[in-house]
Amino acid sequence: MITTNLNLSLTINLVVFLIGLNGLLVNRKNVLITIMSIELMLLAVNLNLVIFSIYLDDILGQLFVLFILTVAATESAIGLAILVVCHRVQGTISVEKATKALTLKR
Repeated sequence: MITTNLNLSLTINLVVFLIGLNGLLVNRKNVLITIMSIELMLLAVNLNLVIFSIYLDDILGQLFVLFILTVAATESAIGLAILVVCHRVQGTISVEKATKALTLKR
């Protein structure tokens, strides 16, 4: 019974991780989708940690999840703040224009 639930949970986590990886690899132009794809991958890893923490009856995995979620939240807030500044300066948040602007300044 618990093995079936573990296999189902890991399969769902694999699907969520692959959706995030697909969004990261396929979409190279939209910065917001890139950030959301990274967050989706982090959430799949966090779910794996929680599932194995429950399965092994150990609280350490859930503690790691709290730290990872804290770092991911700050990373998203800083990333969105950088996007707002880039939009104000350049008028767009396109990845191609941002990389061109960075290569011209070197």
